[in-house]
Amino acid sequence: MKCLAVCQDELVIRILAKALKPTLDVEFLVEDRLLARRLHDAEVTVHVGSPRTVESYLRAEIDPSTCVLVEDTGRRSPRRTLETIRDAGGVLVYLLDVGHPLNPRRQEEVRSRAPEIGHLALADLLRGALGMELDRSMTRARVQQYQRYLADADRVLILLHNDPDPDAMASGLALRTLLRRTKTTAIIGAFQGVARPENLRMASLLDIHVEPLNRRSLTEFDRVATVDVQPHYFGGLINKVDLVIDHHPERTGYSAAFKDIRPDYGSTCTILTEHLRAVDVNISERAATAMLYAIKSDTLFLSRQTNEPDLDAFRFLYPLANAALIRKMEGAETTVERLHCISEAVQHGKVVGSLYATHVGHVEREDLITYVADFLLQVEEIAWSVVSGIVHGDIVVSVRSLGYSRHAGEFVKRSFGDIGSAGGHRAMAKAVAPLDRFQQKFGSTDPEQIRATIHQLADQFLKEPQVTERRRTTSRTQHVGDTGAPASPSPQRESRGEHPSTLTRPLRER
Repeated sequence: MKCLAVCQDELVIRILAKALKPTLDVEFLVEDRLLARRLHDAEVTVHVGSPRTVESYLRAEIDPSTCVLVEDTGRRSPRRTLETIRDAGGVLVYLLDVGHPLNPRRQEEVRSRAPEIGHLALADLLRGALGMELDRSMTRARVQQYQRYLADADRVLILLHNDPDPDAMASGLALRTLLRRTKTTAIIGAFQGVARPENLRMASLLDIHVEPLNRRSLTEFDRVATVDVQPHYFGGLINKVDLVIDHHPERTGYSAAFKDIRPDYGSTCTILTEHLRAVDVNISERAATAMLYAIKSDTLFLSRQTNEPDLDAFRFLYPLANAALIRKMEGAETTVERLHCISEAVQHGKVVGSLYATHVGHVEREDLITYVADFLLQVEEIAWSVVSGIVHGDIVVSVRSLGYSRHAGEFVKRSFGDIGSAGGHRAMAKAVAPLDRFQQKFGSTDPEQIRATIHQLADQFLKEPQVTERRRTTSRTQHVGDTGAPASPSPQRESRGEHPSTLTRPLRER
Protein backbone atom coordinates (compact mmCIF):
# COMPACT_ATOMS: atom_id res chain seq x y z
CA MET A 1 0.00 0.00 0.00
CA LYS A 2 1.22 3.50 -0.81
CA CYS A 3 1.93 5.89 2.07
CA LEU A 4 2.68 9.60 1.76
CA ALA A 5 4.22 11.22 4.84
CA VAL A 6 3.98 15.01 5.06
CA CYS A 7 7.02 15.73 7.19
CA GLN A 8 9.74 18.41 7.36
CA ASP A 9 12.12 16.96 9.96
CA GLU A 10 14.99 15.00 8.41
CA LEU A 11 15.54 12.74 11.42
CA VAL A 12 11.85 11.85 11.60
CA ILE A 13 11.79 11.19 7.86
CA ARG A 14 14.74 8.82 8.03
CA ILE A 15 13.20 6.96 10.97
CA LEU A 16 9.86 6.62 9.19
CA ALA A 17 11.52 5.53 5.93
CA LYS A 18 13.33 2.72 7.71
CA ALA A 19 10.39 1.66 9.90
CA LEU A 20 7.64 1.68 7.27
CA LYS A 21 9.52 0.42 4.23
CA PRO A 22 9.03 -3.33 4.89
CA THR A 23 5.23 -3.05 4.82
CA LEU A 24 4.41 0.19 2.97
CA ASP A 25 5.53 1.91 -0.22
CA VAL A 26 6.40 5.13 1.61
CA GLU A 27 7.05 8.53 0.00
CA PHE A 28 7.55 11.96 1.56
CA LEU A 29 6.37 15.50 0.85
CA VAL A 30 8.80 18.23 1.94
CA GLU A 31 9.06 21.96 1.31
CA ASP A 32 12.86 22.37 1.43
CA ARG A 33 14.62 21.52 -1.85
CA LEU A 34 18.01 21.04 -0.13
CA LEU A 35 16.41 18.55 2.26
CA ALA A 36 14.79 16.82 -0.69
CA ARG A 37 18.17 16.50 -2.41
CA ARG A 38 19.79 14.93 0.67
CA LEU A 39 16.92 12.48 1.02
CA HIS A 40 17.08 11.61 -2.66
CA ASP A 41 20.79 10.83 -2.29
CA ALA A 42 19.83 8.51 0.59
CA GLU A 43 17.43 6.69 -1.78
CA VAL A 44 14.31 8.07 -0.09
CA THR A 45 11.40 8.81 -2.46
CA VAL A 46 10.54 12.46 -1.97
CA HIS A 47 8.28 15.13 -3.51
CA VAL A 48 8.88 18.86 -3.16
CA GLY A 49 5.92 21.16 -2.63
CA SER A 50 3.76 23.01 -0.14
CA PRO A 51 1.58 20.73 2.02
CA ARG A 52 -1.11 23.42 1.89
CA THR A 53 -1.70 23.30 -1.89
CA VAL A 54 -3.75 20.64 -3.69
CA GLU A 55 -1.26 20.50 -6.58
CA SER A 56 1.41 18.99 -4.31
CA TYR A 57 -0.78 15.98 -3.59
CA LEU A 58 -1.91 15.63 -7.18
CA ARG A 59 1.73 15.44 -8.25
CA ALA A 60 2.29 12.79 -5.60
CA GLU A 61 -0.67 10.88 -7.15
CA ILE A 62 -2.57 10.18 -3.95
CA ASP A 63 -5.97 8.52 -4.12
CA PRO A 64 -8.55 7.28 -1.56
CA SER A 65 -6.44 4.17 -0.88
CA THR A 66 -3.27 6.15 -0.07
CA CYS A 67 -2.33 6.35 3.61
CA VAL A 68 -1.32 9.94 4.41
CA LEU A 69 0.67 10.70 7.57
CA VAL A 70 0.81 14.35 8.64
CA GLU A 71 3.57 15.36 11.02
CA ASP A 72 2.28 17.34 14.01
CA THR A 73 4.97 19.03 16.08
CA GLY A 74 2.49 20.91 18.26
CA ARG A 75 3.87 24.26 17.06
CA ARG A 76 1.55 24.87 14.12
CA SER A 77 -2.03 23.87 13.51
CA PRO A 78 -2.34 21.15 10.85
CA ARG A 79 -5.92 22.18 10.03
CA ARG A 80 -5.18 23.73 6.64
CA THR A 81 -2.97 20.81 5.59
CA LEU A 82 -5.67 18.32 6.55
CA GLU A 83 -8.32 20.24 4.60
CA THR A 84 -6.05 20.37 1.55
CA ILE A 85 -5.43 16.63 1.68
CA ARG A 86 -9.16 16.04 1.84
CA ASP A 87 -9.70 18.35 -1.16
CA ALA A 88 -7.06 16.35 -3.07
CA GLY A 89 -8.91 13.08 -2.49
CA GLY A 90 -7.13 11.76 0.60
CA VAL A 91 -9.28 9.58 2.88
CA LEU A 92 -6.94 7.53 5.07
CA VAL A 93 -5.30 10.42 6.95
CA TYR A 94 -3.42 10.23 10.26
CA LEU A 95 -1.86 12.87 12.47
CA LEU A 96 1.56 11.71 13.62
CA ASP A 97 2.57 13.25 16.93
CA VAL A 98 6.36 13.68 16.84
CA GLY A 99 6.64 15.72 20.03
CA HIS A 100 4.39 15.81 23.06
CA PRO A 101 0.92 14.28 22.91
CA LEU A 102 -1.78 16.58 21.60
CA ASN A 103 -3.40 18.59 24.35
CA PRO A 104 -7.12 17.92 24.91
CA ARG A 105 -8.14 21.23 23.34
CA ARG A 106 -6.17 20.51 20.14
CA GLN A 107 -7.54 16.97 19.94
CA GLU A 108 -11.10 18.22 20.30
CA GLU A 109 -10.51 20.84 17.61
CA VAL A 110 -9.14 18.31 15.14
CA ARG A 111 -11.84 15.72 15.84
CA SER A 112 -14.68 18.22 15.56
CA ARG A 113 -13.44 19.39 12.16
CA ALA A 114 -12.40 15.98 10.86
CA PRO A 115 -13.70 13.06 12.97
CA GLU A 116 -12.29 10.54 10.49
CA ILE A 117 -8.68 11.60 11.17
CA GLY A 118 -6.63 8.99 13.04
CA HIS A 119 -3.90 9.71 15.60
CA LEU A 120 -0.54 8.00 16.02
CA ALA A 121 2.50 8.75 18.15
CA LEU A 122 6.11 8.57 17.00
CA ALA A 123 6.97 7.16 20.42
CA ASP A 124 5.20 3.96 19.40
CA LEU A 125 7.71 3.57 16.59
CA LEU A 126 10.58 3.37 19.07
CA ARG A 127 8.83 0.45 20.72
CA GLY A 128 8.41 -1.24 17.33
CA ALA A 129 4.63 -0.94 17.36
CA LEU A 130 3.99 1.82 14.80
CA GLY A 131 3.96 -0.41 11.74
CA MET A 132 1.58 -2.90 13.34
CA GLU A 133 -0.65 -0.22 14.79
CA LEU A 134 -0.74 1.71 11.55
CA ASP A 135 -1.67 -1.41 9.59
CA ARG A 136 -4.43 -2.28 12.07
CA SER A 137 -5.67 1.32 12.04
CA MET A 138 -5.80 1.46 8.23
CA THR A 139 -7.69 -1.84 8.12
CA ARG A 140 -10.14 -0.52 10.70
CA ALA A 141 -10.74 2.64 8.69
CA ARG A 142 -11.24 0.66 5.48
CA VAL A 143 -13.69 -1.75 7.11
CA GLN A 144 -15.68 1.03 8.74
CA GLN A 145 -16.00 2.74 5.37
CA TYR A 146 -17.64 -0.21 3.67
CA GLN A 147 -19.68 -1.08 6.75
CA ARG A 148 -21.24 2.39 6.61
CA TYR A 149 -21.71 2.15 2.86
CA LEU A 150 -23.59 -1.17 3.09
CA ALA A 151 -25.51 -0.37 6.28
CA ASP A 152 -28.61 1.09 4.59
CA ALA A 153 -29.15 -1.83 2.19
CA ASP A 154 -32.18 -4.03 2.81
CA ARG A 155 -30.60 -7.07 1.14
CA VAL A 156 -26.93 -7.69 0.35
CA LEU A 157 -25.71 -10.42 -2.00
CA ILE A 158 -22.41 -12.04 -1.04
CA LEU A 159 -21.47 -13.61 -4.36
CA LEU A 160 -19.14 -16.62 -4.58
CA HIS A 161 -17.50 -18.24 -7.59
CA ASN A 162 -18.98 -21.34 -9.20
CA ASP A 163 -18.68 -24.58 -7.20
CA PRO A 164 -17.59 -22.70 -4.06
CA ASP A 165 -14.66 -24.09 -2.07
CA PRO A 166 -14.06 -23.75 1.70
CA ASP A 167 -12.34 -20.36 1.38
CA ALA A 168 -15.27 -18.93 -0.59
CA MET A 169 -17.99 -20.29 1.72
CA ALA A 170 -16.13 -19.34 4.91
CA SER A 171 -15.38 -15.87 3.53
CA GLY A 172 -19.08 -15.39 2.80
CA LEU A 173 -19.91 -16.39 6.36
CA ALA A 174 -17.20 -14.07 7.72
CA LEU A 175 -18.40 -11.09 5.69
CA ARG A 176 -21.97 -11.66 6.87
CA THR A 177 -20.62 -11.61 10.45
CA LEU A 178 -18.60 -8.47 9.75
CA LEU A 179 -21.67 -6.67 8.39
CA ARG A 180 -23.66 -7.84 11.45
CA ARG A 181 -26.36 -9.30 9.22
CA THR A 182 -28.47 -12.44 9.18
CA LYS A 183 -29.00 -15.07 6.50
CA THR A 184 -32.14 -13.21 5.36
CA THR A 185 -30.47 -9.79 4.93
CA ALA A 186 -27.11 -11.00 3.58
CA ILE A 187 -27.52 -13.88 1.12
CA ILE A 188 -24.54 -16.08 0.27
CA GLY A 189 -25.09 -17.13 -3.33
CA ALA A 190 -23.50 -18.67 -6.42
CA PHE A 191 -24.57 -19.32 -10.01
CA GLN A 192 -23.37 -22.92 -9.81
CA GLY A 193 -23.66 -24.53 -6.39
CA VAL A 194 -21.41 -26.68 -4.24
CA ALA A 195 -20.53 -30.00 -5.90
CA ARG A 196 -17.39 -31.53 -4.42
CA PRO A 197 -17.92 -34.12 -1.67
CA GLU A 198 -15.71 -32.48 0.96
CA ASN A 199 -17.29 -29.07 0.31
CA LEU A 200 -20.79 -30.49 0.56
CA ARG A 201 -19.75 -32.08 3.84
CA MET A 202 -18.49 -28.73 5.12
CA ALA A 203 -21.69 -26.94 4.10
CA SER A 204 -23.78 -29.59 5.82
CA LEU A 205 -21.79 -29.74 9.07
CA LEU A 206 -21.58 -25.96 9.42
CA ASP A 207 -25.07 -25.23 8.06
CA ILE A 208 -23.83 -22.94 5.30
CA HIS A 209 -26.54 -22.45 2.70
CA VAL A 210 -25.40 -21.24 -0.73
CA GLU A 211 -28.39 -19.77 -2.54
CA PRO A 212 -28.67 -20.77 -6.25
CA LEU A 213 -28.73 -17.68 -8.48
CA ASN A 214 -29.64 -16.80 -12.03
CA ARG A 215 -29.32 -13.62 -14.05
CA ARG A 216 -32.58 -12.17 -12.75
CA SER A 217 -31.50 -12.77 -9.14
CA LEU A 218 -29.06 -9.87 -9.30
CA THR A 219 -31.88 -7.35 -9.51
CA GLU A 220 -33.26 -8.49 -6.15
CA PHE A 221 -30.36 -7.05 -4.12
CA ASP A 222 -29.51 -3.49 -3.09
CA ARG A 223 -25.78 -4.18 -2.81
CA VAL A 224 -23.44 -6.86 -4.20
CA ALA A 225 -20.15 -8.00 -2.68
CA THR A 226 -17.82 -10.66 -4.07
CA VAL A 227 -15.46 -12.72 -1.90
CA ASP A 228 -12.63 -15.01 -3.07
CA VAL A 229 -13.42 -13.95 -6.63
CA GLN A 230 -13.46 -10.79 -8.74
CA PRO A 231 -16.26 -9.71 -11.10
CA HIS A 232 -14.21 -10.39 -14.26
CA TYR A 233 -14.73 -14.10 -13.54
CA PHE A 234 -18.42 -13.85 -14.50
CA GLY A 235 -17.72 -12.94 -18.10
CA GLY A 236 -19.29 -9.48 -18.25
CA LEU A 237 -22.40 -10.45 -16.33
CA ILE A 238 -21.40 -8.14 -13.47
CA ASN A 239 -19.34 -5.06 -14.30
CA LYS A 240 -19.99 -3.06 -11.15
CA VAL A 241 -20.12 -4.22 -7.53
CA ASP A 242 -19.97 -2.54 -4.15
CA LEU A 243 -17.22 -4.56 -2.46
CA VAL A 244 -14.51 -7.02 -3.53
CA ILE A 245 -12.40 -9.01 -1.06
CA ASP A 246 -9.99 -11.47 -2.65
CA HIS A 247 -6.48 -12.88 -2.40
CA HIS A 248 -5.89 -13.59 -6.08
CA PRO A 249 -4.06 -11.32 -8.55
CA GLU A 250 -6.05 -8.17 -9.23
CA ARG A 251 -7.87 -8.04 -12.54
CA THR A 252 -9.41 -5.16 -14.46
CA GLY A 253 -12.62 -4.74 -16.42
CA TYR A 254 -14.97 -3.86 -13.56
CA SER A 255 -15.60 -1.11 -11.03
CA ALA A 256 -16.07 -1.42 -7.28
CA ALA A 257 -16.85 1.09 -4.57
CA PHE A 258 -14.42 -0.71 -2.21
CA LYS A 259 -11.72 -3.29 -2.85
CA ASP A 260 -9.34 -5.20 -0.59
CA ILE A 261 -7.23 -7.44 -2.82
CA ARG A 262 -4.07 -8.97 -1.36
CA PRO A 263 -2.47 -11.51 -3.74
CA ASP A 264 0.39 -12.22 -1.33
CA TYR A 265 -2.05 -13.73 1.19
CA GLY A 266 -2.69 -17.47 1.14
CA SER A 267 -6.44 -17.21 1.79
CA THR A 268 -9.27 -14.70 1.55
CA CYS A 269 -10.25 -15.77 5.08
CA THR A 270 -6.94 -14.37 6.30
CA ILE A 271 -7.97 -10.94 5.02
CA LEU A 272 -11.38 -11.22 6.67
CA THR A 273 -9.83 -12.37 9.95
CA GLU A 274 -7.88 -9.12 9.99
CA HIS A 275 -11.07 -7.19 9.21
CA LEU A 276 -12.98 -8.85 12.05
CA ARG A 277 -10.16 -8.26 14.53
CA ALA A 278 -9.69 -4.64 13.47
CA VAL A 279 -13.25 -3.69 14.44
CA ASP A 280 -13.50 -6.11 17.39
CA VAL A 281 -16.39 -8.18 16.03
CA ASN A 282 -17.20 -11.30 18.01
CA ILE A 283 -16.42 -14.47 15.99
CA SER A 284 -18.64 -17.46 16.71
CA GLU A 285 -17.31 -21.02 16.94
CA ARG A 286 -19.09 -21.83 13.68
CA ALA A 287 -17.47 -18.95 11.78
CA ALA A 288 -14.05 -19.59 13.32
CA THR A 289 -14.26 -23.29 12.39
CA ALA A 290 -15.16 -22.47 8.79
CA MET A 291 -12.39 -19.88 8.48
CA LEU A 292 -9.71 -22.06 10.08
CA TYR A 293 -10.65 -24.97 7.80
CA ALA A 294 -10.52 -22.63 4.79
CA ILE A 295 -7.04 -21.36 5.67
CA LYS A 296 -5.84 -24.94 6.17
CA SER A 297 -7.22 -26.11 2.83
CA ASP A 298 -6.12 -23.07 0.80
CA THR A 299 -2.57 -23.17 2.18
CA LEU A 300 -2.30 -26.97 2.57
CA PHE A 301 -1.94 -26.63 6.32
CA LEU A 302 0.25 -23.52 6.02
CA SER A 303 2.72 -25.12 3.61
CA ARG A 304 1.55 -23.44 0.39
CA GLN A 305 1.74 -19.70 -0.33
CA THR A 306 1.79 -18.84 3.37
CA ASN A 307 2.86 -15.54 4.88
CA GLU A 308 2.98 -14.16 8.39
CA PRO A 309 -0.65 -12.87 8.19
CA ASP A 310 -1.83 -16.43 7.43
CA LEU A 311 0.09 -17.77 10.42
CA ASP A 312 -1.26 -15.00 12.61
CA ALA A 313 -4.85 -15.65 11.49
CA PHE A 314 -4.39 -19.38 12.12
CA ARG A 315 -3.06 -18.73 15.65
CA PHE A 316 -5.96 -16.40 16.38
CA LEU A 317 -8.72 -18.70 15.07
CA TYR A 318 -7.41 -22.00 16.41
CA PRO A 319 -8.65 -21.64 20.03
CA LEU A 320 -12.03 -20.38 18.77
CA ALA A 321 -12.68 -23.26 16.35
CA ASN A 322 -14.07 -26.77 16.78
CA ALA A 323 -11.17 -29.12 15.98
CA ALA A 324 -13.39 -32.22 15.96
CA LEU A 325 -15.60 -30.75 13.21
CA ILE A 326 -12.55 -29.90 11.13
CA ARG A 327 -11.27 -33.48 11.36
CA LYS A 328 -14.69 -34.73 10.28
CA MET A 329 -14.76 -32.39 7.27
CA GLU A 330 -11.31 -33.54 6.21
CA GLY A 331 -12.48 -37.15 6.00
CA ALA A 332 -14.41 -36.79 2.73
CA GLU A 333 -11.59 -36.40 0.22
CA THR A 334 -11.34 -39.81 -1.48
CA THR A 335 -14.29 -41.16 -3.48
CA VAL A 336 -14.77 -43.98 -5.99
CA GLU A 337 -15.36 -41.36 -8.68
CA ARG A 338 -11.97 -39.80 -8.02
CA LEU A 339 -10.25 -43.18 -7.94
CA HIS A 340 -11.73 -43.95 -11.36
CA CYS A 341 -10.30 -40.69 -12.76
CA ILE A 342 -6.88 -41.51 -11.32
CA SER A 343 -7.04 -44.92 -12.98
CA GLU A 344 -7.85 -43.32 -16.34
CA ALA A 345 -5.02 -40.83 -15.91
CA VAL A 346 -2.47 -43.51 -15.10
CA GLN A 347 -3.52 -45.72 -18.03
CA HIS A 348 -3.32 -42.92 -20.59
CA GLY A 349 -0.53 -40.79 -19.15
CA LYS A 350 2.95 -40.10 -20.43
CA VAL A 351 5.98 -39.38 -18.28
CA VAL A 352 9.12 -37.73 -19.65
CA GLY A 353 11.61 -36.63 -17.05
CA SER A 354 9.76 -34.72 -14.35
CA LEU A 355 6.68 -34.01 -16.51
CA TYR A 356 3.50 -36.12 -16.25
CA ALA A 357 0.88 -35.31 -18.90
CA THR A 358 -2.42 -37.18 -19.22
CA HIS A 359 -6.02 -36.95 -20.42
CA VAL A 360 -8.99 -38.28 -18.41
CA GLY A 361 -11.66 -38.01 -21.13
CA HIS A 362 -15.23 -36.87 -20.41
CA VAL A 363 -15.97 -36.06 -16.75
CA GLU A 364 -18.90 -34.39 -15.02
CA ARG A 365 -17.00 -31.76 -13.01
CA GLU A 366 -13.80 -29.74 -13.31
CA ASP A 367 -12.68 -30.60 -9.77
CA LEU A 368 -12.04 -34.21 -10.84
CA ILE A 369 -9.37 -32.98 -13.25
CA THR A 370 -7.82 -30.82 -10.58
CA TYR A 371 -7.82 -33.68 -8.10
CA VAL A 372 -5.88 -35.86 -10.52
CA ALA A 373 -3.34 -33.09 -11.16
CA ASP A 374 -2.83 -32.67 -7.41
CA PHE A 375 -2.53 -36.42 -6.91
CA LEU A 376 0.02 -36.99 -9.68
CA LEU A 377 2.29 -34.28 -8.35
CA GLN A 378 2.86 -36.45 -5.28
CA VAL A 379 4.73 -39.03 -7.37
CA GLU A 380 8.35 -38.79 -6.28
CA GLU A 381 9.90 -38.15 -9.69
CA ILE A 382 7.26 -35.65 -10.86
CA ALA A 383 7.68 -31.86 -10.65
CA TRP A 384 4.97 -30.92 -13.20
CA SER A 385 1.56 -32.55 -13.77
CA VAL A 386 -0.63 -31.41 -16.67
CA VAL A 387 -4.07 -33.03 -16.80
CA SER A 388 -6.80 -32.40 -19.36
CA GLY A 389 -10.42 -33.49 -19.54
CA ILE A 390 -13.67 -32.59 -21.28
CA VAL A 391 -16.48 -31.05 -19.22
CA HIS A 392 -19.79 -30.25 -20.98
CA GLY A 393 -18.22 -29.30 -24.30
CA ASP A 394 -15.18 -27.51 -22.90
CA ILE A 395 -11.65 -28.80 -22.63
CA VAL A 396 -10.19 -28.09 -19.20
CA VAL A 397 -6.44 -28.18 -18.54
CA SER A 398 -5.27 -28.19 -14.94
CA VAL A 399 -1.59 -27.67 -14.15
CA ARG A 400 0.31 -28.29 -10.92
CA SER A 401 4.02 -27.78 -10.29
CA LEU A 402 6.39 -27.59 -7.36
CA GLY A 403 6.63 -23.85 -8.04
CA TYR A 404 10.39 -23.40 -7.96
CA SER A 405 11.13 -23.34 -11.68
CA ARG A 406 8.69 -22.21 -14.38
CA HIS A 407 5.39 -20.31 -14.03
CA ALA A 408 2.31 -22.51 -14.54
CA GLY A 409 0.06 -19.50 -15.16
CA GLU A 410 2.41 -18.28 -17.90
CA PHE A 411 2.25 -21.70 -19.56
CA VAL A 412 -1.54 -21.87 -19.82
CA LYS A 413 -1.88 -18.23 -20.90
CA ARG A 414 0.63 -18.70 -23.69
CA SER A 415 -0.76 -22.06 -24.85
CA PHE A 416 -4.52 -21.53 -24.52
CA GLY A 417 -5.18 -17.85 -23.84
CA ASP A 418 -6.06 -17.18 -27.48
CA ILE A 419 -8.81 -19.83 -27.61
CA GLY A 420 -10.34 -19.58 -24.15
CA SER A 421 -9.65 -18.36 -20.66
CA ALA A 422 -6.40 -19.15 -18.90
CA GLY A 423 -4.39 -18.00 -15.92
CA GLY A 424 -3.08 -18.82 -12.50
CA HIS A 425 -0.18 -18.77 -10.08
CA ARG A 426 3.36 -20.09 -10.43
CA ALA A 427 2.46 -23.47 -8.94
CA MET A 428 -1.13 -23.92 -10.11
CA ALA A 429 -3.08 -22.83 -13.15
CA LYS A 430 -6.04 -23.69 -15.33
CA ALA A 431 -7.29 -23.15 -18.86
CA VAL A 432 -10.83 -23.62 -20.18
CA ALA A 433 -11.64 -23.52 -23.89
CA PRO A 434 -14.51 -24.67 -26.12
CA LEU A 435 -13.67 -28.01 -27.70
CA ASP A 436 -14.28 -26.72 -31.24
CA ARG A 437 -11.79 -23.87 -30.77
CA PHE A 438 -9.22 -26.33 -29.45
CA GLN A 439 -9.76 -28.44 -32.57
CA GLN A 440 -9.39 -25.39 -34.85
CA LYS A 441 -6.02 -24.55 -33.31
CA PHE A 442 -4.53 -27.99 -32.75
CA GLY A 443 -6.30 -30.08 -35.39
CA SER A 444 -7.86 -32.93 -33.42
CA THR A 445 -9.96 -33.78 -30.37
CA ASP A 446 -9.05 -37.45 -30.36
CA PRO A 447 -8.19 -38.29 -26.71
CA GLU A 448 -4.70 -39.55 -27.54
CA GLN A 449 -4.03 -36.51 -29.73
CA ILE A 450 -5.17 -34.16 -26.95
CA ARG A 451 -2.77 -35.78 -24.52
CA ALA A 452 0.07 -35.73 -27.04
CA THR A 453 -0.57 -32.07 -27.90
CA ILE A 454 -0.64 -30.93 -24.29
CA HIS A 455 2.44 -32.95 -23.43
CA GLN A 456 4.32 -31.42 -26.37
CA LEU A 457 3.30 -27.87 -25.35
CA ALA A 458 4.37 -28.42 -21.75
CA ASP A 459 7.63 -30.13 -22.72
CA GLN A 460 8.56 -27.26 -25.07
CA PHE A 461 7.70 -24.71 -22.39
CA LEU A 462 9.84 -26.42 -19.76
CA LYS A 463 12.81 -26.73 -22.10
CA GLU A 464 12.69 -23.07 -23.08
CA PRO A 465 15.48 -20.95 -21.51
CA GLN A 466 14.15 -19.40 -18.31
CA VAL A 467 15.64 -16.00 -18.98
CA THR A 468 13.16 -15.56 -21.83
CA GLU A 469 10.23 -16.20 -19.53
CA ARG A 470 11.59 -13.86 -16.86
CA ARG A 471 11.83 -11.01 -19.33
CA ARG A 472 8.35 -11.68 -20.64
CA THR A 473 6.91 -11.98 -17.10
CA THR A 474 8.65 -8.80 -15.97
CA SER A 475 7.02 -6.81 -18.75
CA ARG A 476 3.61 -8.28 -17.93
CA THR A 477 3.70 -7.66 -14.21
CA GLN A 478 3.18 -4.00 -14.92
CA HIS A 479 -0.39 -4.96 -15.78
CA VAL A 480 -1.21 -8.25 -14.06
CA GLY A 481 0.19 -9.63 -10.81
CA ASP A 482 0.80 -13.35 -10.29
CA THR A 483 1.71 -15.13 -7.12
CA GLY A 484 2.99 -18.63 -6.64
CA ALA A 485 2.55 -21.45 -4.21
CA PRO A 486 3.72 -25.04 -3.92
CA ALA A 487 1.23 -27.61 -5.13
CA SER A 488 -0.86 -29.97 -3.09
CA PRO A 489 -2.78 -33.22 -3.33
CA SER A 490 -5.74 -31.58 -1.61
CA PRO A 491 -8.88 -31.44 -3.74
CA GLN A 492 -10.34 -28.82 -1.41
CA ARG A 493 -9.38 -25.97 -3.64
CA GLU A 494 -9.56 -25.19 -7.32
CA SER A 495 -7.56 -22.03 -6.81
CA ARG A 496 -9.28 -18.89 -7.93
CA GLY A 497 -5.84 -18.01 -9.18
CA GLU A 498 -6.45 -20.68 -11.75
CA HIS A 499 -10.04 -19.64 -12.39
CA PRO A 500 -10.59 -18.47 -15.94
CA SER A 501 -10.74 -14.75 -16.51
CA THR A 502 -14.17 -15.15 -18.05
CA LEU A 503 -16.70 -17.91 -18.36
CA THR A 504 -16.42 -19.75 -21.62
CA ARG A 505 -20.13 -19.55 -22.27
CA PRO A 506 -23.09 -17.70 -20.77
CA LEU A 507 -24.28 -18.80 -17.38
CA ARG A 508 -27.34 -20.97 -17.52
CA GLU A 509 -30.32 -19.75 -15.56
CA ARG A 510 -31.68 -22.04 -12.91
